[in-house]
Amino acid sequence: MTEQATGAPHPQPRPRSGGHQSAPEYVTGAQSLIRSLEEVGVDTVFGIPGGTILPAYDPLMDSSRVRHVLVRHEQGAGHAATGYAQATGRVGVCMATSGPGATNLVTPIADANMDSVPLVAITGQVVSKAIGTDAFQEADIVGITMPITKHSFLVTKAEDIPKTIAEAFHIASTGRPGPVLVDIPKDLLQTQTTFSWPPAMDLPGYRPVTKPHAKQIREAAKLITSAKRPVLYVGGGVLKAHATAELKVLAELTGAPVTTTLMALGAFPDSHPLHVGMPGMHGAVTAVTALQKADLIVALGARFDDRVTGKLDSFAPHAKIVHADIDPAEIGKNRDADVPIVGDAREVIADLVQAVQKEHSEGRRGDYTVWWKDLNRWRETYPLGYDQPEDGSLSPQQVIERIGRLAPEGTVFAAGVGQHQMWAAHFIQYDRPASWLNSGGAGTMGYAVPAAMGAKAGAPDRTVWAIDGDGCFQMTNQELTTCALNNIPIKVAIINNGALGMVRQWQTLFYNQRYSNTVLHSGPTGSDNGCAAGSGKQPSAGTRVPDFVKLAEAMGCYAIRCESPEDLDKVIEEANSVNDRPVVVDFIVHEDAMVWPMVAAGTSNDEIMAARDVRPDFGDNEDD
Repeated sequence: MTEQATGAPHPQPRPRSGGHQSAPEYVTGAQSLIRSLEEVGVDTVFGIPGGTILPAYDPLMDSSRVRHVLVRHEQGAGHAATGYAQATGRVGVCMATSGPGATNLVTPIADANMDSVPLVAITGQVVSKAIGTDAFQEADIVGITMPITKHSFLVTKAEDIPKTIAEAFHIASTGRPGPVLVDIPKDLLQTQTTFSWPPAMDLPGYRPVTKPHAKQIREAAKLITSAKRPVLYVGGGVLKAHATAELKVLAELTGAPVTTTLMALGAFPDSHPLHVGMPGMHGAVTAVTALQKADLIVALGARFDDRVTGKLDSFAPHAKIVHADIDPAEIGKNRDADVPIVGDAREVIADLVQAVQKEHSEGRRGDYTVWWKDLNRWRETYPLGYDQPEDGSLSPQQVIERIGRLAPEGTVFAAGVGQHQMWAAHFIQYDRPASWLNSGGAGTMGYAVPAAMGAKAGAPDRTVWAIDGDGCFQMTNQELTTCALNNIPIKVAIINNGALGMVRQWQTLFYNQRYSNTVLHSGPTGSDNGCAAGSGKQPSAGTRVPDFVKLAEAMGCYAIRCESPEDLDKVIEEANSVNDRPVVVDFIVHEDAMVWPMVAAGTSNDEIMAARDVRPDFGDNEDD
């Protein structure tokens, strides 16, 4: 079995910093660019050619090491590169032309920046002399992306192309990962220059700290063993650092409960008895409450995001904070840390394991018996669940749960944004890393289909399901054509409730059921689809314009519609059996299903609702 098939991310090959220097070759700037991409280990680029980047596409055609996937929209290229990076652990690469091609990459670049995804975006630019003249298809993409990248380069000399590419990949993949933009004027791609490898990188001031300070580690270990109600608050940084094995050792050594954020699902097995769920606005009651009532929070690669903390000044009022992150800017940004630790999560956790073992050997061991009594009571009283619709229609939660149960081992799940994203987070079990892809920080609608495409391109031996909503799906579904033409057989589940579901939920709860511009179908029960003709039944709801089955078939996909719980498993198994082309399943689900639990925006996590009008009773024992 290959490394990709196991789901274990493999590191991006680093630019060589020493060793034999290749003899200079006389090439064009475009050839230099493609040779540089080959040398840093790129095997897949997602993009669309256009005037200013066109010179690079000619030598790309001759490369036997770099596969180009021609997408249908630059946003699709960016999200595909992100999905590739999240599924493989390597740097994702996308490419576009200047002006609108480059600006169409802004959303996926911002998305990758929020979620710390290693991405290199290469854009063409108008010729050097035309920069600043408002030339045709000119946009200051370096200036536009500066706030949403780790770094943005404008290449000014053709001989700098190899060095710039090497630096871009180094910056993107080291420290806190993130997107880097490389903008290259067309004349530099066309001019003659020299190429040799490796180049000498020059990055003064860029020295990410990976090794944590020993004193801080010792202080953290003392707090862990002296706490009564500790929680390991695990963020996506643990996945980025490939620190999941170390995390499991630390958790089992301490016996502390573990909560994994939306970006960290799979970092610690959902099935593990120490796992208390996902925290946040729609987190599990036990996870949210554990953080709220903790006397110690050990934050590992997490950033105290507002969707986790709720009203910040009321978050975890009794807790001391150990905050470990590779990005020092995150520590103390939202919550002061009693013990700040700057370092790579893998090294931090490994050192914490040793420090806690030393505490244990000296007779200092935490006693969390009372804490686990509370946690288990909450877990038993307020488990995740859902009600079946009374009218016999499909429950969206059941659809997603059955997709997860019937999926082949090692399946990757990519979600769009909204209700279906939260249901996929809750009702699919994630027991391994690199199995859950989503847009966490930016919340980008349209992420799922192209991200699934990128994941499948990077990990072709794994099944990839995109869990999408009918609203999200209509933003980027054109990439199914890309999948069909490039032998990228992803599977797409459209959770079709005929509405922008999460916004509609807020309108139900906070706007008096005034559904302003969230309905995606033609009437209160959907348009006439012929399914109920002569039956005396109202036609089922869901978006019918477009007809997703016909649309998917037109794009070269295998398409199915499912409207009945009795057909659910059969349809999912049929979808799993088709592996020679993309599969789209249009699941017509009940429109009134809501995501619970929920903490209303701007309120304290103490006000979590387990279900509508159900406020948990915790029977507090904080003084035990």
